[in-house]
Amino acid sequence: MSVNAMTTTQAFRKLLVFINAILALAWAQAQGAEDIVVGDFAGPGFGSWEATGTAFGTGPATRALLDQFGIGNSRGSGVVTSKARKNDAPASTLTSPAFRIERPYISFLISGQAAAQHNCCLNLLLDGRVVKSASGGLAEGGSTDRLEANSWDVSALLGKEARVQILDTASGGSGCINVAHIVQTDHPELRPMVKAPLYQEALRPQFHFTARQWTVDKPNPQRTEEGWLNDVNGPIYYDGEYHLFAQRWAKCWIHAVSPDLVHWTELEPAFWEATQGSGLQSGTCVIDYANTSGLSPTKETPPMVAFWPTWDNKTQNIAYSLDHGRSWKFYDKNPVLVHPERDPKVFWHEPTQSWVMILYGQDQYHIFTSKNLLNWEDRHSAIPNSHECPDMFPLPLDGDKTKMKWVLVRGNGKYSIGDFDGVKFIEQTPQIASDSGPNFYAAQTWENTNTGDGRRIQIAWMQQYSGGYPNMPFNQQLTFPRKFTLRSTAAGPRIFREPIKEIALLHGVENDWTNHDLAANTRLVLRTKGETFHLQADVRIPEGSALTFRLCGASLNLTHAGMQCVSDAKVPVSGELTHVDILVDRTSIEAFANHGEASLSRLILPENEGVWLECRGGPVTLQSLKVFDVDSAWKESGKRESKP
Repeated sequence: MSVNAMTTTQAFRKLLVFINAILALAWAQAQGAEDIVVGDFAGPGFGSWEATGTAFGTGPATRALLDQFGIGNSRGSGVVTSKARKNDAPASTLTSPAFRIERPYISFLISGQAAAQHNCCLNLLLDGRVVKSASGGLAEGGSTDRLEANSWDVSALLGKEARVQILDTASGGSGCINVAHIVQTDHPELRPMVKAPLYQEALRPQFHFTARQWTVDKPNPQRTEEGWLNDVNGPIYYDGEYHLFAQRWAKCWIHAVSPDLVHWTELEPAFWEATQGSGLQSGTCVIDYANTSGLSPTKETPPMVAFWPTWDNKTQNIAYSLDHGRSWKFYDKNPVLVHPERDPKVFWHEPTQSWVMILYGQDQYHIFTSKNLLNWEDRHSAIPNSHECPDMFPLPLDGDKTKMKWVLVRGNGKYSIGDFDGVKFIEQTPQIASDSGPNFYAAQTWENTNTGDGRRIQIAWMQQYSGGYPNMPFNQQLTFPRKFTLRSTAAGPRIFREPIKEIALLHGVENDWTNHDLAANTRLVLRTKGETFHLQADVRIPEGSALTFRLCGASLNLTHAGMQCVSDAKVPVSGELTHVDILVDRTSIEAFANHGEASLSRLILPENEGVWLECRGGPVTLQSLKVFDVDSAWKESGKRESKP
């Protein structure tokens, strides 16, 4: 063999070795580096983990204890659990030693009680601050003890030093947490959900408010990464700006502002339970223009004052802001009221020059009054047959301000009308449903709009605990704001509600039909594609005929006597149904009959089949039909200016 041939052969062999090395490296990278154990809890104790309190006992749960409490799917790992505690043991933590984040994911097994998400959870800490949080359970009030896989994406934190903390500050046996097998990994069993650009996710409503996520790249990394919202809390109008608050479980209040009730900018949460050491629940917000509380150094800067109860419902507390709600201070003499009730609704009663607080408890609303928002007197004039999350306000009957009536709205959506003298409410109507849909709860109206255009505007939580937004990084939405008017009817005074006029700010392409007759068993296609619409129709539906609006896969059925969405209960109207106003967003339908005499709010999962009408049973006349495409309210998100 020649020297040249040998050299060529050796070069070829070296090339093969190099290629094999590259392939081996690629294979190793594809398989991922070996997992790094953060906590496998294999020993009798917790090793170098630091423990406070007694909720987690002296070590991981044994097999006998796991079987006793039904904690399944541990996969041979030890389990840290607070389920076995015999005594109330609040403020318990178990914190890992510091470690460097070296893999893009931290995965773990977790279960527990979801009703205690704010105080039974697994946290990732950077410099002592919570940057990621997870809890067990499937729904409010529900729990599951079967350990399930979960994970955090920590790729943005690679190289940083962190700790993992297991937390249980629930009291009275109100919650528990089970955690096992915490590891750093390249390939978690359950990957975190994929996130599209903010507000552009596949099921993100485009003109109904939903919560964004606070992540570690925001100015305050203490805010955990979540997208949940529930009860609406104390919306208020102040200095040309609408403020919207909503509870995030019992962790904090979500806070957003808008110049027009359509385009929202979500701010940081208004206040955060960790600064108080206890969860906070639903409440209200007021502007103390006369500075009766003395919380502001000057009357020129009136305080914005928020009222909320602690998680245990034993005390009422306040936080206040002097900068349009951008920062908050807890009142240093909290609580302002020790009373075992919750959901304070506070408002100014002009005739008596007093503040009024309504608290829910024991199936009653309890009435308190104050001259300064700080000292409260029980008026012992409870309102029976009540429900959580009250709202109360005056409205002129038929627009006549000499005929003012008081409206009391309960959290379940039922309202009654009567007189209120600042101390006692005299009910004059039965309780009436303000919305007949299955997804309407904990509604509130904007206070202080008398300093603006005077409208009474309501917004509600479209409650649906699970299944509504699969694989989305947010959960729950609010209704579109609706204007309230009080009108005389044959049955007595009644609330009418219609979408606020600002929906027109989002109107796109418009098509209309006038005096269009539909024969029985005929179809009229309105749109072949799209997912956000506003429809307004004046109709003539004889008895025996029916008109079905097919809306992105869901059916809204109109008859002579009322309407029905999907298979929900029928919603009747007095006399004949002649007008309908329909809002269709990606995951919801809101329908208003006869200019707001009746309404329904319904969540849906959309199907891409457009919008069409079908007539059944007999002919129907469309005296007028308008169909507007509705643009996204989020197109300018992040670009609008808000008050400093």
